[in-house]
Amino acid sequence: MSEPPSTSFSMIYPTSSEGQGLSPRHFSVTQPAVAKKISFYKSGDPQFGGVRVVVNPRSFKTFDALLDNLSRKVPLPFGVRNISTPRGRHSITSLEELEDGESYLCSHGRKVQPVDLDKARRRPRPWHSSLALTAHAHRSPAAAAPGMLRAPRRLVVFRNGDPKIRRVVVLNKRVTPSFEAFLQHLTEVMKRPVTKLYATDGRKVPSLQAVILSSGAVVAAGREPFKPGDYDVQKYLLPARLPGISHRVYPKGNVRSEIRKSGNWKVAIITSDLPNAGTSSQIYIILYGHHRCSAPIYLYGTDGVRFQSGHADIFTIMVGDIGTLFKIRIGHTNSGLSPSWHCKEIQLWNMNSRREFYIPVQRWLARDQEDGEICREFPVLNKGQPILPVTVYEVHVATGELWNAGTVANVYLSVYGEKGDTGSRQLFRLKSSFSFLRGQTDTFSLEAVHLGDLYKIVIGHDGLGPGNGWFLEDVVVKDPTTNHEYAFLCHRWLDQGEDDGKIVRELYGRDNSVIFARQKLELRRKEIWTAENWKFMKGNTLQFYNRLTGGFVRLHPDGTVDAVGEKTDKYGVFDVVFNKGNICVFQSHEMRHLSLALDNGSVTGMASGGVSTELRVLYQPNRCVLLESALVPGHTVIFDRHGKRADESSAGYADLSKEFVVFVKGMFLNSAVVLLTTSLCQALCLQPDGSCTGVGNQSERSYWKVHKISSGIFMFESVKNAQMYLRIKDGRCDGTGTGDTDCHFKIKKNLENASISLESTKNPGLFVGLQSDGQAKPVIYTKSGNVFFYPQVIKFGRENPKGISATPSQEEEKIRKSKKQQETPPESEARGPLLSSTAKVKPSQSDETLLSEDEWKVLVLTGNTGTQANVTLWVYGDEGVTGPISLSKDSSEQLFLPRQEDEFQIEIRSIGMIYKIRIGHDGTSEQPEWSLQRVTMQHIKSKKTLDFAANAWLSRIQADGDVVCELPVVEGGQAIFPLVRYHVDVHTGQLKQAETKSEVSLCLYGERGDSGLRLLYKSNMPVKFQRGQTDTFQVEAVSLGKLQKVLLRCEASDKSQYWYCEKVVVREPGTTSESIFTCERWLPFMSQGIIHSEIELFRQEMQVNHQPKIQEEANEGDWKVTVVTGDLENAGTTATVSLYVYGETRCSGPIILGSGKHQLFNPNSADIFKINLKDIGDIYKIRIGHDNSGKDPRWYLEEIRLENIDTRELFCLPVDSWIAENEHGGDIWKEMPVVRTNKAPLPVVAYEIYIYTGRKPGAETESNVFINLIGTRGDSGNRRLHQSKNNKVMFLRGQLDIFSIEAVSLGKLKKVLVSHDGTGPGNGWFLESIVVKSEEEHSNQEVLFPCNRWLDEYQDDGRTERELLAEGSISAVGETGSVAS
Repeated sequence: MSEPPSTSFSMIYPTSSEGQGLSPRHFSVTQPAVAKKISFYKSGDPQFGGVRVVVNPRSFKTFDALLDNLSRKVPLPFGVRNISTPRGRHSITSLEELEDGESYLCSHGRKVQPVDLDKARRRPRPWHSSLALTAHAHRSPAAAAPGMLRAPRRLVVFRNGDPKIRRVVVLNKRVTPSFEAFLQHLTEVMKRPVTKLYATDGRKVPSLQAVILSSGAVVAAGREPFKPGDYDVQKYLLPARLPGISHRVYPKGNVRSEIRKSGNWKVAIITSDLPNAGTSSQIYIILYGHHRCSAPIYLYGTDGVRFQSGHADIFTIMVGDIGTLFKIRIGHTNSGLSPSWHCKEIQLWNMNSRREFYIPVQRWLARDQEDGEICREFPVLNKGQPILPVTVYEVHVATGELWNAGTVANVYLSVYGEKGDTGSRQLFRLKSSFSFLRGQTDTFSLEAVHLGDLYKIVIGHDGLGPGNGWFLEDVVVKDPTTNHEYAFLCHRWLDQGEDDGKIVRELYGRDNSVIFARQKLELRRKEIWTAENWKFMKGNTLQFYNRLTGGFVRLHPDGTVDAVGEKTDKYGVFDVVFNKGNICVFQSHEMRHLSLALDNGSVTGMASGGVSTELRVLYQPNRCVLLESALVPGHTVIFDRHGKRADESSAGYADLSKEFVVFVKGMFLNSAVVLLTTSLCQALCLQPDGSCTGVGNQSERSYWKVHKISSGIFMFESVKNAQMYLRIKDGRCDGTGTGDTDCHFKIKKNLENASISLESTKNPGLFVGLQSDGQAKPVIYTKSGNVFFYPQVIKFGRENPKGISATPSQEEEKIRKSKKQQETPPESEARGPLLSSTAKVKPSQSDETLLSEDEWKVLVLTGNTGTQANVTLWVYGDEGVTGPISLSKDSSEQLFLPRQEDEFQIEIRSIGMIYKIRIGHDGTSEQPEWSLQRVTMQHIKSKKTLDFAANAWLSRIQADGDVVCELPVVEGGQAIFPLVRYHVDVHTGQLKQAETKSEVSLCLYGERGDSGLRLLYKSNMPVKFQRGQTDTFQVEAVSLGKLQKVLLRCEASDKSQYWYCEKVVVREPGTTSESIFTCERWLPFMSQGIIHSEIELFRQEMQVNHQPKIQEEANEGDWKVTVVTGDLENAGTTATVSLYVYGETRCSGPIILGSGKHQLFNPNSADIFKINLKDIGDIYKIRIGHDNSGKDPRWYLEEIRLENIDTRELFCLPVDSWIAENEHGGDIWKEMPVVRTNKAPLPVVAYEIYIYTGRKPGAETESNVFINLIGTRGDSGNRRLHQSKNNKVMFLRGQLDIFSIEAVSLGKLKKVLVSHDGTGPGNGWFLESIVVKSEEEHSNQEVLFPCNRWLDEYQDDGRTERELLAEGSISAVGETGSVAS
């Protein structure tokens, strides 16, 4: 049986016109192929110029083929795995959804960073050499102008090996649609083939992004390697960027207001007469005054070579009004053949005030001299003494512990204090040989004029190099002048493919090391709890290991507790029977009446349910836990080194231990789905190219399905990429295994940290390991962390009598196929009328090994027709199930031949008294039909024998078409339980396109186990699963007793084959009763963002809801939500619908119900969901809406019903309204109050919102503006303000815009959150104020929320969201006018 389909669907059918025509699957005439020209951009990267791709059925047959093609063109760390609309709100999952002429974003994960496509290539890079980082956090637009790069970027292109041949090109949209197009353009410009680009220092420039991030020059080459030369970019580039000068230099971006106040300066630079003191590099200077600093001013003349040994160079510059000069910064670009420079002195004359300044330098500015700095600061002298000291700051940069956290990019730092900043400095000289490695702290020296108290830093990198992403932990700056330490916590990625995509961070510091250490500790604990709290979910079974004692915590029958138990000790196992946050009750698995408890500071066993048994779980930075009393905080479970219970006064601290390593039992049961986490937020993940990496996100792409081969031997199959297995082969570790022995791993559990290591069984001694960049490779086991994986169970296996899935697992087919290729037995093997063969289905053991109590011999007798299909066995006992067991051996073609008896040896553990078996095959191979005569099982040690007479055809074309049969145990000539032929009626719904051609499977569950998953193959109807049709099937199984539920699975290959099932009715022959299992749902279906291909249905009389989620019992706080879409034309929606539920205690937060793309929210249909609203208190309102995505997001919502599954409390909320931007008020959110008994509902209030845009230049915005009103009774949610009552064009400079939103009464308004999304050509916004007016039955409100600030990432503090507090209420409502002064 194939695995459920992934969440990506590839569809090749043509779409019909909207609102009419047949479903795509009914077309029989091939439509002409239409080519679409589409532009693709990189998520979060406005510097990436985009690629243009022509999409048609000939160029891309599947959606995955397009993703693979884009992965070669768009530079993303893990390739292009997701395509979305420009704002990132709607994911594209098929070729048909792409529209001609449109633009889309590419990303390697679900998280998408929107990009303003109009400004994508016009935003300046943070470390561009012409940018000035000023000493003041706030400055006027006029002051900021010199540092902004407004014009298109100019690039000098040198011919490889011949610097005299050069061209200057302008980077714009026409020449940079893609890297390949740019190379073609350079071929025309240089008049020779250009296939490669290099930086001037010889590094390869591999992409358009790297071109944009370059220093302003590249070397164009054909197929030849890089040739060194004098590629001096400044001679050709800088005069174009800065006004040309001849002993006269002007700063960039002059404005009239500055010219009026400008100050002319004369600058004399004296170069020393030391050997080689002169430089070929470009010199720049920055002047710092008490008002502001100048931009970098490049000192370049056109009448000869400057800055030669022993020469004085004089320039006239204009810097504007900077105030009283207090320091200068001088540096160079390190370009040319001899960039090193020794400066003797600098003299400055203010030509307005006539003041003169003399600054002695006598320093090298060179990478190979002194401290390697090419930029230095000098204070102004007063009476021969510096007005500020020069300080050498010690900078400690800590790279994070995450895999691939290090970087090879160039890192830059700017430090800010109350007396200015250091400017952008490259961190390159340090004490260790390699910079910025994972887990490493690098130390740098940074010389600058003393900055006073430090308050922030700006740190980033240039994005160059193959591993340019960087996870920065923190930065510590030590000031030797004051002996203060300033700590700047980051703990984030600087990576265009991770986090928010930024490669520059602004960090604010703390000068209190104690507070900083506490902040880091709390952050670490919070992250560990997020990663590990799954272990303490109700129903899990745990063990607690103490590293000091080397034993497990045990709770004895007499109530005593120690910590010296063995792993197999039955008293050392505990069930989580209560969980609320991090407070749990741990009940003894062996003695249900006792739980761990803390009584008077000591650990003991007490009756379950007492308050003393509630223990708070506190995680430590080393992944160990403390168990603290919830009743008496501070009292913890503690043992001495002998494992005896103790308290903190018992002995010295070194002799006590209160830290425990937590293990979860049953993590690797068959068919479990697990994450193999490599850090607190990373996991082992299969890459598109088949390689494996440890830097994957902890998402569905990193899920692995466990296949248990035998005791202690497992395989791991990618859930997202079925039939691809983790393996070690030929010195490589990847995910391209096919299920053979290369994919078999032995799990080594590490007691010290609850991690596991995976050892290859084919290559003993080799483990799955990780390199520093996170790539997987085979390694020899060491105690270093590169072989440690921390498993996290997403879905537990189903090895229990009530819930076993009978689907043959993937590894059985793969093992069989691989074994067919192995050596066959000699032909001389004797064959009689009744042939025999023997195979051991267990690890090989020596003959001297004692016979196990769990070993059985299985004899399978084939009738007149044999099979080459893969045969599987399940064995059911009254205490458990074993299976599926693959019955195979080395030469599989010799198995199950006509009239042959095959012998196998299997291991069956802890299932109690056997009462039935199930045996079948997968229908593969050229000879799938099989005549099964008999199965005999014999216990090897006791010789007990069980005979199962079958005499059955297991064939799709013979008998009843089933390839699986069940056989009961026979005692005294009578079966323990009879064979029953269940009649199953499957009702397909009446909805349009409800029919399917997909395979549908069903599993019946009763008091005595399950029937196994059976393919519904032979129907009483000629064509199965047609709209409005009832199909009858027969499922033969050993009597299951009273039926409890059915599992229904639909394997749909694409959305056109989704199926709407109304119900399933099961009848047992000889009885008049029938079991009804209501479905009323499309399969597959989406719930909370995940697509499910199977669903559990419960009997009608015991059903509390329709169980849209795969879960066997209702939990505390579970509610059933029924969403009824109206029966109007086009009432359904293609958008993704979300729900908020507000209670007296808290709000549920957004609950994603699903998307209309997945057959939800169709006209005249009811969709049922199960959600959990535990601990939110009495519900008083809900809000429902959608994200306005898809081709037709309009939605007519008729009603919402909420039913508490436990108490049966029911709320019916009629809506009867369109939720659409082009209907009525245009709001895509709707709020409804809940009507409760003896409590009046809150009214729905229309809030009028007056938005006053300021009058400053550039105050207007074209971005989408959002507002959230917050009052004493909750909030309105984030609403888009898109329909102004009084203006067609909104948010213009000096304009008032009036909007209206409806919400359940919020009480007294306290504050508003206002923001915009930064889209559109003019995205900055100066907001003056907001006034909100409302009228209710007994009160009116008019509340002013002043702002008077920018919402602009380039203005003010760079924020685009503001929280505005209410200033006061205006009692009288008068004429509309400005409310701000």
